[in-house]
Parts: sequence; C-alpha cells; structure tokens
Amino acid sequence: MTILVTGGAGYIGSHVVQGLVDRRQSVVVLDNLSTGFRDAVAAQAPLVVGDVGDEKLLARLLAEHDVEAVMHFAASSVVPDSVSDPIGYYRNNTAGSLALTAAAVQAGVKHLVFSSTAAVYGNPAEPLVSEDTVPRPMSPYGMSKLMTETMLRDVALASGLKYVVLRYFNVAGADPQLRTGQSTRTATHLIKVAVQAALGLRDGMEIFGTDYPTPDGTCVRDYIHVCDLVSAHIEALDHLRGGGASATLNCGYGHGYSVREVVEKVKRVSGTDFAVTTRARRPGDPASIVADTHAIRRLLSWVPVYDDLETIVRHALAWERKLTTGPA
Repeated sequence: MTILVTGGAGYIGSHVVQGLVDRRQSVVVLDNLSTGFRDAVAAQAPLVVGDVGDEKLLARLLAEHDVEAVMHFAASSVVPDSVSDPIGYYRNNTAGSLALTAAAVQAGVKHLVFSSTAAVYGNPAEPLVSEDTVPRPMSPYGMSKLMTETMLRDVALASGLKYVVLRYFNVAGADPQLRTGQSTRTATHLIKVAVQAALGLRDGMEIFGTDYPTPDGTCVRDYIHVCDLVSAHIEALDHLRGGGASATLNCGYGHGYSVREVVEKVKRVSGTDFAVTTRARRPGDPASIVADTHAIRRLLSWVPVYDDLETIVRHALAWERKLTTGPA
C-alpha cells in the first residue's frame, strides 16, 4: 500500500516524503514543479510531474500505485499574492483539492492528511488560538484553505474517508542532515529572507509594519521547525490507520516571537549585521497569532524536539549555505 504525497517536491512536502521514506513507507509524489524541485524528492520516491487538478491523472495514479492514504500539500501559499490573484488561489487551492478529494473517494482511499494554515483564523483576539476559535480569514489564501477544510468535513460525513487537518503556524528550518530545505530563492518566509540577508544574498531586508499592538510593534508568530511538522504528519496518519476519528489540529509550539526578535536572532547566530528597512503593513497580515497546542499533543501524543528558535535559525543558515556553496 502506498501514500500519495501531492506537492512532495516543495519545502514541507519534500521533508515529509523524506520522513516517510526513512520509515520505509511506500511513497509516490505528484508535483507540477511550479514551485517545487525535482532534486528535493527522496530518490526512493517516484515523482510524477502533473497537476493535482488533473482528475484522469489522479485516477490512474491512485489505481496503479494502490494508494491507501493521501498527504496533500500542493497549494499556492503567499498571502499578498492571494490578495492580488484570488482567482488563481481558489483555482489551485480549493478547486484542486476538490478534484483530489473526489478522485480519492472514487478510488476508495480511506485516509487523507491535509496541509492547512493558521491563516484561517485571521486576526484573533485570543493570546492563544485554539481549534475552537471561530475562523475569520483575512486573505483569499486563508479562505481557500478554510473552504477545503469545510469540503473535507462534508465529504467525510457522506463517505468512508477519514482526515486530519493540520493548521500550520510559521514553518521554518531544514532537515538537520541537509537532504532538503527551503530552496525557493524568492521565498517570502521571514527566517529564509533574514538568513539570505545575513549571507549577503539579499541587499538587506524589510520589516512590514511597526505599529502593531505587540510589545515591539512588529508582528508576532509561532515558529515551528519543519521536522517537528514531519512527525506531526506521520503521527496523524498513524492515528487514522489505527481507526482514529477525523480531526482538525493546530501545529505550532504555543509561544511566539516578533519579527524584530527573529531578525536579531539571525544576526546573532550568523555573526553578521545587515540592513533592515521598515515599510508599511502588508494586506492580510494579522498582528499576532500563536497556537494553543493542547489538542495535537493529547490526540497524537506529539512531542516536538526542535522547539528552539536558535536551532531553527542554525538549520536554516546551514541549508542556505549549502544552496550557495554546494555540498561540503
């Protein structure tokens, strides 16, 4: 039996593929390589280049590989881009997920783990956001993911499909063995941008918004190491395989750092100073969003092992150096 990983050539997907392969799971990857990379996919996992909205291709893949579970990462994920291109985001994220879910149900797939986002919460008033917080997305990106969550819930009620939705907070870092990492040169993730600035790959960096109602005026986020996210996905699949009920769970650490704190940490760890320019707020950015993680720790017995900002930054720096200089 095989696990289909959509978007498995991307940042998070490639780490999960590597984690599954490390556990001797049979994996097939579907990715259109619009933002993913061929060489990010573990050699043991065949890569099929195609679109998650291609229902004929999906039907063939699910049958040929005897797929029993799907991990769905394929999506567009840049909040400001979603504001300027909502049609593209609803087409790729929501319509693509609908095609995938329909094909999975038709093929008799029983388990699906979905890559969602804390962006579904919008700008919550609570200091810690639980899964019971009413979703109020501030961007088409967040709404496209929430619409998929709703669709999965309704489909599960009408079929044999069981799912786990994982709402990611801010994912960062890289595989400690440097087998994969965040390879997109133009990625907008804060830690990626900051380490590029530290290595001289960018002419400094920008902070968007310094007047938020936070301790230092910059946005506060809950940063989770990508490898802890990998273990959450694998434990979510184990939960479903063991007969567990469908669930929606936050993936974070339960504490946050401001943009300025992250920038200062990157400067200290890298031993490099770099220029930082302040700009106006970007549309769609909430002031502060930090996860309440009681549910995932209880239901999946999930215990993160990389809950340390310095470790996250060190791994991100090591990966960026590898991209710049090649293997040692």
